[in-house]
Amino acid sequence: MFDSLSDRLGTVFDRLRGRGALSEQDVRDAMREVRVALLEADVALPVVRRFIDAVTEKAIGQDVLRSVTPGQQVVKIVDDELVDMLGGTEVEGLTLDAKPPVVIMMVGLQGSGKTTTTAKLGKLLKEKHGKKALMASLDVNRPAAQEQLAVLGEQISVATLPIVQGQQPVDIARRAMDAAKLQAADILLLDTAGRLHVDEALMAEMKAVASVSTPTEVLLVVDSLTGQDAVNVAQSFSGEVPLTGVVLTRMDGDARGGAALSMRYVTGKPIKFAGTGEKLDAIEAFDPKRVAGRILGMGDVVSLVEKAAATINEEDAEAMARKMAKGQFDLDDLRMQLKQMQNMGGLGALAGMMPGMKKAKAALASSDMDDKVLIHMDAIIGSMTAKERANPALLNAKRKKRVAAGSGTQVQEVNKVLKMHQEMARAMKQIKKMGGLKGLGALFGKGGMGAAMPGLGGPGAAGGMGGLPPGLPGLPNSKK
Repeated sequence: MFDSLSDRLGTVFDRLRGRGALSEQDVRDAMREVRVALLEADVALPVVRRFIDAVTEKAIGQDVLRSVTPGQQVVKIVDDELVDMLGGTEVEGLTLDAKPPVVIMMVGLQGSGKTTTTAKLGKLLKEKHGKKALMASLDVNRPAAQEQLAVLGEQISVATLPIVQGQQPVDIARRAMDAAKLQAADILLLDTAGRLHVDEALMAEMKAVASVSTPTEVLLVVDSLTGQDAVNVAQSFSGEVPLTGVVLTRMDGDARGGAALSMRYVTGKPIKFAGTGEKLDAIEAFDPKRVAGRILGMGDVVSLVEKAAATINEEDAEAMARKMAKGQFDLDDLRMQLKQMQNMGGLGALAGMMPGMKKAKAALASSDMDDKVLIHMDAIIGSMTAKERANPALLNAKRKKRVAAGSGTQVQEVNKVLKMHQEMARAMKQIKKMGGLKGLGALFGKGGMGAAMPGLGGPGAAGGMGGLPPGLPGLPNSKK
């Protein structure tokens, strides 16, 4: 979402870092370019003015201009102000310790993703917080809206309020409150109706539902792809309904990012969650520090480790660590790592979260490689026999032709997979020489990065491009 803005800012800061000393004029020229970049990213003008004034005032101070690394100091100031613009250093989550049932009311325009977001929150609260939730659809205007929430509820195993045809939103809210109490639900999620635009009827309905349900949280769901319109919608709602936070959907899209950067300043309400995909687990708490790090190309290792921990089996990781400590690494191990990379979002997602990997991510995007590479490599390994995977030395020319035919690839691609395996196996032997399990220590211990994603190469591992497998540059082409 922030790629264009990140590229522009990266160019500006690369020039600043490349200079041994900075003058006041250098800083002002750089801030002028940052201002243009923010405006082109569709950030609201008042937000841009406040941001540039704050950064400029701090950056032209003598402590910065006379420091040993003035360019880095300016980048640090920009990072701090960006975090402040996005909501500060604290991650503001939901208030869940009120007397149950805690009512969370979802509001927003039609098409913003309210119903799907309601289900995502229901799943999140159940699986990560251990809460019993009840979901209720109050949308009697959009055809099949109530049925949609019921279907989603079945998919995530979260209860939904039975549909009573003809019942109006306020009466549904009252019935939902009674049902939540009878079922001893911890959370009641109310999915309210939307409109195509902000109008008096919509606001009147929101206020009426809020008056009978007394929600602890009122979350405004807005679509990031609508740019400044999303900011305008948020401003309209915040003046009429007691909002407690914002949820930005489609944060994985190709919007310019202005809505996210403007939302906190315009509404005064925190962005609490971000929708990052279509799947029902594609939602995450909005962390200003992490988002700022992504925008400035500093990576997001914390998110990377969390994603790894959520997708990788700890027993498999421990078994892999023991094999690596003995210098053992066969093609089944390589195949497991490739699947882990797919589960964690693919090559581009991994590169985007690693510090200093922005250029590598751009190189991946501009090359002929995409995430189908991982699928092709998996197919190649899957076309081998169990003996061949355990002992790649068995793969002579005749066997390689069979494997290529079985996987729908070329012999050259089979050779590249084998070369990648050889390089990684060599790295495993080096780890053994460094002290085996003792040498792996924190890297493969519980909670460590390596334990979460063995072989991807965390800090200190013999990985290739900043932590990706050493054979990555030799991945076979996937695009024909």
